[in-house]
Amino acid sequence: MNALILKPGKEKSLQHRHPWVFSGAVERIKGEPQPGETVAVRDTHGAFLAYAAYSPQSQIRARVWGFRESEAVDAAFFRARLARAIELRQELDEVTDGMRLVHGESDGLPGLVVDRYGDTLVMQVLSAGMEHWRETLAGLLVELTACANLYERSDAEVREMEGLPVRKGILRGTLPAPLVIREHGLKFVVDVEKGQKTGFYLDQRDNRRRIGELAKDKDVLNCFCYSGGFSLSALQGGARSVLSVDSSAEALELARENARLNGLPEDRAEWQEADVFKALRLFRDQGKSFDLIVLDPPKFAPTAHHAANAARAYKDINLWALKLLRPGGLLATFSCSGGVSPELFQKILAGAALDAGVTAQVVGRFAAGTDHPAVLNFPEGEYLKGLLLRRVE
Repeated sequence: MNALILKPGKEKSLQHRHPWVFSGAVERIKGEPQPGETVAVRDTHGAFLAYAAYSPQSQIRARVWGFRESEAVDAAFFRARLARAIELRQELDEVTDGMRLVHGESDGLPGLVVDRYGDTLVMQVLSAGMEHWRETLAGLLVELTACANLYERSDAEVREMEGLPVRKGILRGTLPAPLVIREHGLKFVVDVEKGQKTGFYLDQRDNRRRIGELAKDKDVLNCFCYSGGFSLSALQGGARSVLSVDSSAEALELARENARLNGLPEDRAEWQEADVFKALRLFRDQGKSFDLIVLDPPKFAPTAHHAANAARAYKDINLWALKLLRPGGLLATFSCSGGVSPELFQKILAGAALDAGVTAQVVGRFAAGTDHPAVLNFPEGEYLKGLLLRRVE
């Protein structure tokens, strides 16, 4: 088998079961592996470390399939991994029919994301290794889930880093229109063709429910509202008013459609198309204030390299949100940036509170739902973090 031979000392991360091999760790390549081909990864002395998928154009030169030399990487291997991932999500069937079935490295399937929306699967193939097995995976997913429809959303920027073209379209069956899922007593229309991520923020399911529990009789501001997830939960929870802001007219129309679909009180909901950074300042100038504010911005820092710019953006929106909070009010603030650690995020918020001239307490923490697990040896998988802050004064 073709192999990657590592430089002396570079085997330690694999010995700790981290699933990535960076280009700088490779001493030489044995043979002529093709993109996506399975290779053996060996230390400088030739000892076996792992099987991995080779990616010649990526800084992540190989993504690990497994650490056992006796384990073959074949169709049966992928069937077993997929079946295990799907089985682990079965407990969610009672509360939703929208869930993540495969979460990349955390499910032992690096570079593969699969989300289920009712009877429709959405697959993202994000690595050269998964591209190599794409057709096999498509067939196995339909077989194992009994879902009739499979749509591909392999359009994330990471594919360019892997040397792969953008690909979108139906792989199996058709695409229902509209595609509606249920979650904690609410219904949502999902746009898997043009929507953000694979169409919906499944990772925020539990946090949406928490906001609903906090919203009763409160004036709520939901920023970067997208298709209205937090807004609908707040209305369902008895909010006195909900102002939802997003820069996308299409997203706001989808949010309105979702509100109508659930029969929520229209007189308590206001939808505003605006740049959130500018809107927060304008609200302050207008003397507006709120009891509960949700900040769920898009990814500001995909890697640690972008952390400095992201820190400024996070500080800006949180500073103004804290100023808009009434005494005793709550701020639910999130970061989905992998390049911003929980420690850095809290440090940014502390700076925002200081500059806003307010005292804030941490009264809760948010994370992704159980269908977005993070294995201990791959902290990069724990991308979503959030804090619930209370303005004291």
